[in-house]
Amino acid sequence: MIREMKAIDWDAMMEIYMQSLEKGTVTFQTECPTYEEWDAAHCKECRYVYELDGKVVGYTMIAPTSKREAYRGVVELSIFVDEKYLRQGIGRQMLTKLCVETEKRGYWTLYSAIFSVNEASIELHKRCGFRVIGYRDRIAKDRFGKWQNTTIMERRKEESE
Repeated sequence: MIREMKAIDWDAMMEIYMQSLEKGTVTFQTECPTYEEWDAAHCKECRYVYELDGKVVGYTMIAPTSKREAYRGVVELSIFVDEKYLRQGIGRQMLTKLCVETEKRGYWTLYSAIFSVNEASIELHKRCGFRVIGYRDRIAKDRFGKWQNTTIMERRKEESE
């Protein structure tokens, strides 16, 4: 079941995020932020968790890409699924929900920068209507000191194209 995220979900979300930090091919971050840091960096709306048998096993949210008024409808998304629940359709359900809800709230572009080695995430985004708009070669080093490329993807609301 997908529901709105609550502050009490943070511990479960942090556990899932720590899996991504340990993997090193999902985020360039090296530490998990505090709830306050995370909360300040993300939009207050369109924060969702996937709950299965009373346990949070995935989450998604958006963050502004710019403070400029002209870009108010462009947001960057993040999506995380507990590694024990991968390839069960959870990511697709959450990303589909996020696409629908952001459009309802007036966002016209969802943007995502994905480690190019994360082929499963790239395919998930394609299945949800995203297209590749570019690449960044050797943009930054992962937590293991290895250079990573990112694939830049976006999904645009139809009337904004």
